[in-house]
Amino acid sequence: MSENKVAKVALVTGGGQGIGQAIAERLHADGFEVATADLNTESAGKVAAKLGGKAGGAISVPVNVAVRDSVFAAVEQTVSELGGLDVIVNNAGIAPQSPIEDITPESIAKIFSINFNGVVWGIQAATKAFKELGHGGKIISAASQAGHVGNPGIALYSATKFAVRGLTQTAARDLAQYGITVNTYARASSGRR
Repeated sequence: MSENKVAKVALVTGGGQGIGQAIAERLHADGFEVATADLNTESAGKVAAKLGGKAGGAISVPVNVAVRDSVFAAVEQTVSELGGLDVIVNNAGIAPQSPIEDITPESIAKIFSINFNGVVWGIQAATKAFKELGHGGKIISAASQAGHVGNPGIALYSATKFAVRGLTQTAARDLAQYGITVNTYARASSGRR
């Protein structure tokens, strides 16, 4: 990272659409260089292009948050192409209906691999990058109103968001010594996304 670099760098998972896109757009408007990371590389590329592309301080990076190596690679690509990392927003997630009697081992594995494991991998990858860059940083992860109150019909989604809140509270205490803050944000959940 060059000494004269002024803009801070943020990576947003699920940045190719919806809330993630809005977060990327807001961060960019606030002066951040932004990496939109998404499984849908086409939509992530469109968001980055809308923000001016690399010349305008926006790139897209492929990521499958359910795969640890993919998240680490996305962070490494962001650092390489944008010259640093100051913020990661672990936004990617899914919110399928999950009536109690219909829950299966497969449905548990799928939603937790994205909504919870993806946050774990994001925290780990960002922490590694912050330490290598020699500074603290901010880790922000998607929670939900459904992570505070269990909502009918979305038991698994609620469970993942309760888990994200618990993980975040512990990570905040564990990583504070490195100047790394760890927080969540929440929005009202309708059970559909």
